[in-house]
Amino acid sequence: MEIAVIAHDGMKAEMVQFLNKHKDILFKEDVKLIATGTTGSKAEKAGFRVKKMLSGPLGGDAQIAARVAEGKTKMVFFFKDPLASHAHEADINMLIRVCDVHNVPLATNPASAELLLLAISQQS
Repeated sequence: MEIAVIAHDGMKAEMVQFLNKHKDILFKEDVKLIATGTTGSKAEKAGFRVKKMLSGPLGGDAQIAARVAEGKTKMVFFFKDPLASHAHEADINMLIRVCDVHNVPLATNPASAELLLLAISQQS
């Protein structure tokens, strides 16, 4: 299962904490992580194998949306910073829309991401 991880600057540390908390699920052989550039670099420094896309503002969100539309990415964790404005808001909204159109689960905070991981861990 391919899972995309994306985090706004103010949420990157929280994303890494979340990934570390759930290593038991995310290190399984059948789980593959992809990420936008900077988030992916931070995840790699924490010991995760990640396929990195471009940085979000440079098109990484759109690259991940394309993978969702192609049926490759099955779940998206996008820890958004609700208190900050983002220059690439159109790309963010497009990614959310593509997830909705293709019925791909999208978690925008650690609580919802945890529920999604719980669901897939119970399937194993």
